[in-house]
Amino acid sequence: MKAFLFLTLLTFFYIPTVMAAEAPESSGNADASGDNTSYAYLADILQDDAARERLINDLRALAAGESPASTEGAASEEPTEERISPARRIADTSRDFAERFVGEITDGVNAVGNVFSGGGALNLDELIETGISLLIVIAVTVGLLLVLRLAIRPLFAMANRWALQDAARSAMLRKLVAVVGAAVLDVAVILLAYVGGYLVALFALGITGEMDIYQSLFLNAFLLIEIFKALIRGLFASRDDGLRMLPMSAEQAAYWNAWLARLSGFIGYGILFLVPLVNAMLSPDVGQLVALAVMLLAFLYALAIILQNKAPVTQQIEQRASQTELAFNRLLLGMLAKSWYVVAIIYFAALALVTVARPEDALPFMLAASLRTLLAVGIGLFVSVVLSQLISRGFHLPAETQARFPMLEDRMNSFLPTVMKVARLIILIVVVGLVADAWGLFDLAQWTASEAGARVLGIVTSVAFIIIMAMLVWIGLASWIEQRLNPQGDTSAPSAREATLLTIFRNAVAITIIVMTLMIVLAEIGINIGPLIAGAGVLGLAIGFGAQKLVQDIITGVFIQLENAINSGDVVSAGGVTGTAEKLTIRSLGIRDLSGTYHLIPFSSVDTVANYMREFAYHVGEYGVAYREDIDEVIVRLREAYAELIADPDQKANILAELEVHGVTALADSSVNIRVRIKTLPGAQWGVGRAYNRLVKYHLDAAGIEIPFPHLTMYFGEDKQGKAPAAPITIESASLSSLAQPDDDDADEKDDAGTSKRKTSKKGAKTNARKGRDFDDADD
Repeated sequence: MKAFLFLTLLTFFYIPTVMAAEAPESSGNADASGDNTSYAYLADILQDDAARERLINDLRALAAGESPASTEGAASEEPTEERISPARRIADTSRDFAERFVGEITDGVNAVGNVFSGGGALNLDELIETGISLLIVIAVTVGLLLVLRLAIRPLFAMANRWALQDAARSAMLRKLVAVVGAAVLDVAVILLAYVGGYLVALFALGITGEMDIYQSLFLNAFLLIEIFKALIRGLFASRDDGLRMLPMSAEQAAYWNAWLARLSGFIGYGILFLVPLVNAMLSPDVGQLVALAVMLLAFLYALAIILQNKAPVTQQIEQRASQTELAFNRLLLGMLAKSWYVVAIIYFAALALVTVARPEDALPFMLAASLRTLLAVGIGLFVSVVLSQLISRGFHLPAETQARFPMLEDRMNSFLPTVMKVARLIILIVVVGLVADAWGLFDLAQWTASEAGARVLGIVTSVAFIIIMAMLVWIGLASWIEQRLNPQGDTSAPSAREATLLTIFRNAVAITIIVMTLMIVLAEIGINIGPLIAGAGVLGLAIGFGAQKLVQDIITGVFIQLENAINSGDVVSAGGVTGTAEKLTIRSLGIRDLSGTYHLIPFSSVDTVANYMREFAYHVGEYGVAYREDIDEVIVRLREAYAELIADPDQKANILAELEVHGVTALADSSVNIRVRIKTLPGAQWGVGRAYNRLVKYHLDAAGIEIPFPHLTMYFGEDKQGKAPAAPITIESASLSSLAQPDDDDADEKDDAGTSKRKTSKKGAKTNARKGRDFDDADD
């Protein structure tokens, strides 16, 4: 009994009050589903703890004779659906749609039955008169359209020839101008035909100055549908290859143009003209039934065409994607090849469903959304193609500018692929936003005017400006550095030190610009870079302790560069390696030695630097002669060799001063050493020294001056009278007998004995000489 009283009070007092407060816009029509809704709402209240608590408080207030708290604030509360779950909303929407669909079909069938049963009798005379007038307007309008299109056909052919002219640098621009001009002519013809039909309907039929509603319906539908067909013709242009925006053959363009024109004409004239005509002549229920039939037939026809062309179109798009060079275009075309038919089916299904759900403005909404989608996609594709063509050409600087800035053109062109990718991404985002706005999924104008939209656009603009400025600064500084490094420019060739410092400065500038740009961009996005900077400081301190060798490398390298100790191209000795310094960084030194081996030496390993390429150099030659030679004569010969050296123009250009003769520097074990010195340009000392050594050898040999070489003298001792004893030489018997016996050649001689003896003596002399050489070799 208590539960029954509770439900009774809740039903008669609380629920109507709360529902009236929370749903003030609900219609006043009550049906059988109202009770079910009340029960469901009661269940939701009992399930929600807060709502149940408010219900208890309201019931206690009613029991005390007071107003419930919910009714006092009901007037100020706005309608809300937060308590309704998404699944229930979908279920309610699906149920309403199904009920409406079934109800419309039932009402339409009943209305048709009433018409044929005589319940909605028509005035045949009025119908015939109206039909004749309407047919006249249709014939005049369509006939005028065909005649005008035939009359301007030569203009289309002229525009086609102009667009196909060989103009590689402006091909896309010429095609755009031709397509826009042809579209303007096409729309002008449609407007003229529309005006002609309008004038005929006003002044030639019926009462002058008045137009029948049916004629107005046809003319309005004609204007909208034919303009839509004109846009389709602008995309496909089956007759004119130069006016076709889509890359396809004439046969394919004719097929898709005819199919889309028939489908758009069937849907457009069916919904915009036939359905309003049936509504006016018969009843709205019959008109709704006709609209459902039109959309169902259109959907089935579109579905058949899409499934019929699924494989060919997919194959063509994939082939087009394989021929595209840019990865971004390949990705988009690949996605389109896999999903185009799904998008097309969803589009026509949505068209049919919207017609059922919103019969009063379904087709105008779909037409407007479709037109805006086509315009957004078309403009996006056109801008992307134009940018691709412009970027593919790259920057071409004049020859004079290239001579001054040899790498400027390559550097500017290196940024173009990245710029193109970013531009395509921006175009894609804008096109997606416009398409979503066209279909009511997203209000682009409202979002742009909102605080969040303005903030996002401001951030994007700021980030783009920062990145562009960073790129310009880097291009400017790098170009200036290259101009200074370029010996062919207007300025003189830079020194080795300047070239080294400019190279290091360029690397430092690049790192600084990258880090600063990244920090500023993060700050613009809204990321707090304070912790990042603090973390970087702590990380730098940790790295400083953990990488002391690296820090030592950098500090030593900085001071070596500031003191101009090593430059690129110098011949140096550093870290125990002597060679040419090929590469210097802030941390290490690259040296290639005489054998071609490349050594990478950290600056922390460099204790001493010996640079052979500073201001001037010396060839220091120390030449030893035998003790028996006249020193003054040797010096004369050395000066003669120097005189011959400077007679060579190539060598004279490298010599800075006269020959310096330092005299005898040492009385060595086996030679008297004389030192000379020649002052040369830095780096030329080795070549001058090699040439001078060659001439010294020639001149000393020509004068008979001995250049001794190391040898050993054997000493056998001496007796007390100072006489050296005989050398203890033992000759083996075999060797002695070979000396006593004559050779076979001597036995066969037929000359006199004297001749034989002379030959034997010569042979013995040769043998003795050979023995002597063997002995000398043994002494050595």
